[in-house]
Amino acid sequence: MDLCIAGAGGVGREAYDAALAAGLDVSAFLDDRLAGTSVRGLPVLAPADAPAGREYLVGIADPRVRNRLANLLEGQRLMPATVIHPRAIIGPETTLGSGCLVLGGAHISSSIRIGDHCQVQYNATVGHDAVFADRVTVYPGANVSGSVFLDEDVTIGSNAVILQGLKIGKGTFVG
Repeated sequence: MDLCIAGAGGVGREAYDAALAAGLDVSAFLDDRLAGTSVRGLPVLAPADAPAGREYLVGIADPRVRNRLANLLEGQRLMPATVIHPRAIIGPETTLGSGCLVLGGAHISSSIRIGDHCQVQYNATVGHDAVFADRVTVYPGANVSGSVFLDEDVTIGSNAVILQGLKIGKGTFVG
């Protein structure tokens, strides 16, 4: 895999750490703001200059920006990659969509459906039978209980707790 990580900020560098831990080859960061520089020894390209045929992961927490960049990069014939840190736990009968990021210490239980371009960050937990629509973000240390539904573009903030059986509406930020 020749992977480009969109976003060279905090989450992008954490995605790079996860990719390295998983033994993946990362060739560049994609970031308009830092294009023409290097970050952690990798070149930074503008997303519009991303080479076709490569895989990409959007390492940005904001779900709206993830959506915009995913559409741009797929329009340039890049393919979304899912990156899972080897110290994450993913239970049986759990499916992850394309372009997901799961960081170290995350625990995703059994029988869960996670949509495209979702992120479960450091030491976050997701309980059984949860369903995530696309671009859900679970920040470090957050706990999502069982049988929860998180709609598109939902963000669960650090150390927040979502109680069992709840449905959280599209675009909601739970602090």
